[in-house]
Amino acid sequence: MPPTSNVGLDQCLTVLRRQGLLLQSDPKLPSVTTIVAGESIRGSWWGHRAARLIYQTLQLLGEHPDVLLVKLVAGKDTLVHRRLWPQIYAIGIAGEAWQRTGLSRAARRLERDLNQAGQLQATGAAAKELQSRLLAHGGQFHTAAGSHAMQLESWIHWAQRLGLKMERIPPHEARTKIEEALPTAKFPWCSKLVP
Repeated sequence: MPPTSNVGLDQCLTVLRRQGLLLQSDPKLPSVTTIVAGESIRGSWWGHRAARLIYQTLQLLGEHPDVLLVKLVAGKDTLVHRRLWPQIYAIGIAGEAWQRTGLSRAARRLERDLNQAGQLQATGAAAKELQSRLLAHGGQFHTAAGSHAMQLESWIHWAQRLGLKMERIPPHEARTKIEEALPTAKFPWCSKLVP
């Protein structure tokens, strides 16, 4: 039988503190779905008997002050513990070749608008492109009408909003630290474009 939501939350936070990274769902790498279900789940977890507990735990983790959600490992939703936030920030603001090469015109325009505004609502391929290259932080919120909408935020605005004082970390050091958290994971910068 799957653990209760509080136990699942506690277990997820323990793993996240230790590892630094935790996927929402993955059959091989450490993930919330595996911890809460007590077993690896292939495919969608929505049909699993622990789906309700998984959903509750994900909601609680999403609201936790030590948890940041980004598209990081293999383009999947990845929870990042607060201790690795400076590395994510350093990578996000670096503007390296793997982030910029091949960026669509729409994404470049959206990035320019986002950097001017600090945050804005955006959907579609350009918004996903910025998130997958860690050029922006994205999150969903509920509108007054009750629907889901995507909010993009520049990393500088994100740090200012949270009152974070980010030290300058060289991007290659930040990437190495993130890779050490999950050595077998595929990160977006793992390509020939990265020095």
